Amino acid sequence: MSRKDVPTGGQQEALPRSRRVLLLVDFINPMNFVGAEELAPFALAASRATAALKRRFENAGERVIYVNDNFGHWRSDFRMLVQHCRRQGGAAARLVRELAPGPDDLTVLKPRHSGFYATPLELLLEQLGTRQLVVAGLATDYCVKCTAMDAFVRGYKLWIPHDCTAAESVEKHELALAWMRDALKADTRAAH
Repeated sequence: MSRKDVPTGGQQEALPRSRRVLLLVDFINPMNFVGAEELAPFALAASRATAALKRRFENAGERVIYVNDNFGHWRSDFRMLVQHCRRQGGAAARLVRELAPGPDDLTVLKPRHSGFYATPLELLLEQLGTRQLVVAGLATDYCVKCTAMDAFVRGYKLWIPHDCTAAESVEKHELALAWMRDALKADTRAAH
C-alpha cells in the first residue's frame, strides 16, 4: 500500500446515501461443508436470479453489500476468499463467476451466521442512511434468516426475494421464508 492509499487523521470515505441496500449473504462460498452438495443446485439458481437483481440495483444507483462468512480464516480478506473459491472449482467457482463483487460493491466479513454480529454492518448502513434491506443469499434457513432477524430488531424494512435465496431442500427454504413472512413481516415476493 502506498502512502497516498492510507487515510489520514479523521478522514472518512464519502459514500453516496442509499435508502435501500441489497445484502448478498454468503454467495462467495467454498461449498465444502456437509450439505453443500444438496445446496449447490438451488444456490446456482438463486445466484442467477440475484445477479439480475444486482444489475437492477447498480443501474438504479443503489448499494450492494456482500456480507460473507470468513469460514474460520481469521487472516483472510474478501479478495482472498474470492480467489480461494475460484480455485476450488465446481459450484464455488460458478457462484463467483455469477456474483463476484464489482469495484463499487462493499464487503463485510462476518464470524458467525448473522451479518450484524461482530461486524461494522450496522454502522455502515447508518452512514448510508439505509431504511430497507433486500436480503439474498445462502442459506435461507441459516445465515439469511439470522441476518434478517437482526435487521428486523434494528427496525429495517425487509424484502427477502424467494428466488434469490436457497437452502438444502425446498422444504427448508419454504419453512424459513414462511417464518420470516410471519415473524419479521418480510416481503418474500420473487425478484423476477
